[in-house]
Amino acid sequence: MSQVDEIRMQVMWNRLISVVEEQALTLLRTAFSTSVREAGDLSAGVFDPRGQMLAQAVTGTPGHVNTMAEAVLHFIAEIPREQMFAGDTYVTNDPWKGTGHLHDITMVSPSFKGDELVGFFACTAHVVDVGGRGFGADGKSVYEEGIQIPIMKFAERGDVNRTLLAMLRANVREPNQVIGDFYSLAACNDVGHKRLIEMLDEVGFANLDELGDFIFSRTRTAVMERLAELPKGTWSNEMLTDGYDTPIRLAAEIEIAGEKVNVDFAGSDGMSPWGINVPLIYTKAYACYAIKCVVAPDIPNNSASLAAFDVSSPVNILNAERPAPVSLRHVIGHMVPDLVLGALAKALPGKILAEGAGALWNIHISARPEKGKEGERAEVLMFNSGGMGARPGLDGLSATAFPSGVHTMPIEATEHTGPVVIWRKELRPDSGGDGEFRGGLGQIIEIAAAEGHEFDFSAMFDRVTQAARGRDGGHDGAPGSVALDDGTNLRPKGWQHVPAGKRLILNLPGGGGFGAPEARDPEARTTDLRKGYLTGGKK
Repeated sequence: MSQVDEIRMQVMWNRLISVVEEQALTLLRTAFSTSVREAGDLSAGVFDPRGQMLAQAVTGTPGHVNTMAEAVLHFIAEIPREQMFAGDTYVTNDPWKGTGHLHDITMVSPSFKGDELVGFFACTAHVVDVGGRGFGADGKSVYEEGIQIPIMKFAERGDVNRTLLAMLRANVREPNQVIGDFYSLAACNDVGHKRLIEMLDEVGFANLDELGDFIFSRTRTAVMERLAELPKGTWSNEMLTDGYDTPIRLAAEIEIAGEKVNVDFAGSDGMSPWGINVPLIYTKAYACYAIKCVVAPDIPNNSASLAAFDVSSPVNILNAERPAPVSLRHVIGHMVPDLVLGALAKALPGKILAEGAGALWNIHISARPEKGKEGERAEVLMFNSGGMGARPGLDGLSATAFPSGVHTMPIEATEHTGPVVIWRKELRPDSGGDGEFRGGLGQIIEIAAAEGHEFDFSAMFDRVTQAARGRDGGHDGAPGSVALDDGTNLRPKGWQHVPAGKRLILNLPGGGGFGAPEARDPEARTTDLRKGYLTGGKK
């Protein structure tokens, strides 16, 4: 390939990324759920006719993007080519063939140029409700957790499946929001298809074959170069998480050998009777993300880069089989990167950040009027983040969603969705682990029902009994806590009640420190005290 052709193909690659970025922005601008619109809990991508991911939007979570990369293959296996038509859109929320739990909707649309299938567009988003027990860990099987949508057609040749919409309306608590999000997801793929065909027509390409070969060959070469620089061997790590009512042990072994990085989760505890189990598709997504952050953070994420990483596990909490309850698969799944990075820290000493809060502190609120009073009912979902672990050479980021990367929802947007008041939301002093580099701070969040209302809430919290560990001599971050403003301690997981007039107080965990505390720059410690990140009681 000549230098001019190389440049031309690189320009087209960048153009393809801009196509999927516009695809994702369509979802952000049209979504009904605040978790999508405000927090960016979504993914979008373009795939070749074989179902291999060519490009993903920068907007989106690793859990959605990397599961989507595998999910499209399931769609292709379920729907024969002769049953695919222009104007089709396919849908599922199957946890084992989608993104790990029922609340995430995955939509896939074939893209035709004339009569030729040139690729697929796919997107995912978290919807506010799927019926059942609601978003929480209390279910004992996936059948209790909500309506299950097998891989099927949302639309055929542009005609929407009205039977599916009627079933959704009858099974969810917020039908207008949920169905609105379904249309938003479909529109997201439609925009991607339209922009792709415009691009192909403009440059005179009949399909994506030549561009796809260029993308995959360059990506594979770049990843192989990075793998060649890594030490070869096997390293392992273990971690305790809070679990539902007893701590859960997670274990990982990483082997770097030749042109592969292999990760195995044998040794992790067995499946839980509660909804914190993780389908392997989601475990893979975050294990690959953690490795890629270290090995090839600047190399585009596509099927060629993901192919360098193999993830396996016997049946256990990180490879839960149907019909295990999986509603809160993210709580354990978000711990996978710290688990994997802990093993990589032994291979690459001094180069890996300390553990952080990991799991999002999501809260699902079901608000209603007090008995005998009139008022509003609403389902409110709020995403919150603790502190990241300190990095080699830098303090940890405070109140930052790692590894998910979602945004914190603005208070105004949350309060707009229902009768709740956020009385306080601020950084939590002294929560970052001490060290040469301080762990990121958690938050203090104070929530109450609006006057004349009360609410139940689903707690989805971790790092309450098991703090984020420091690295290379750094101290652990502060654990979290859940309580009412009268001092009543509440459980970190499960549905619970907040009476009218009471406030829920969440103290989010901080990240671990990196390096010995005595090595910290005195000026940095003085700055922390001046800003209120530390109080006089912490040295």
